[in-house]
Amino acid sequence: MVTRILIADDQEGIRGAFRLILDAQPDMTVVAEAADGRTAIDTAKAIRPDVVLTDIRMPGADGIEVTRALAGTGIHVVVLTTFGLDEYVHAALRYGAAGFILKRSGPTLLIEAVRAAMSGDVLISPQLTVRLLRRHERPRETSGVVLTEREDEIVTLVARGRTNAEIAAEIFLSPGTVKNHIAAIQRKTGARNRVAIAAWAWATGRAEP
Repeated sequence: MVTRILIADDQEGIRGAFRLILDAQPDMTVVAEAADGRTAIDTAKAIRPDVVLTDIRMPGADGIEVTRALAGTGIHVVVLTTFGLDEYVHAALRYGAAGFILKRSGPTLLIEAVRAAMSGDVLISPQLTVRLLRRHERPRETSGVVLTEREDEIVTLVARGRTNAEIAAEIFLSPGTVKNHIAAIQRKTGARNRVAIAAWAWATGRAEP
């Protein structure tokens, strides 16, 4: 299946560079571009791409608004930022962004972020990970949260940055089973996504930074 992508950035040069990178992949195609957030939202709702790559700061509507507007639509939103750590990234995370990538991270990470989003994972530029997790809001209190031994194991691996496929290979489960375990962990801990699971693991001492 070919992943259909919309690129939203107010700089034409950046949109063009990303298009060249992504269109060169056999499993990806850029189907639209937007120079501002409002156009990105309207276009995404009209053509239903699989993934939207959105800059965090744009005229009309910023990356937070784009993420919030597309939440629950089935469209995966990956946030792009020039900054080492932008306060807007935390807000976008709360609305379910599927990734946070520094623009300077290079083409490989950009491609991996799109593929991770499509597989239900959240990929974050390594430069952002530690600070993001340290500052991320904690899920609900840990009292009363009881995980199975397998769930505890998976929580630790998620906190170490493993993808579903990597976890599956490491503990000899199918990726689908790992995904089901993660869904159960989210229900029990109140975590919205993998990053929140990792933050919870750090807060409860199940994993170390």
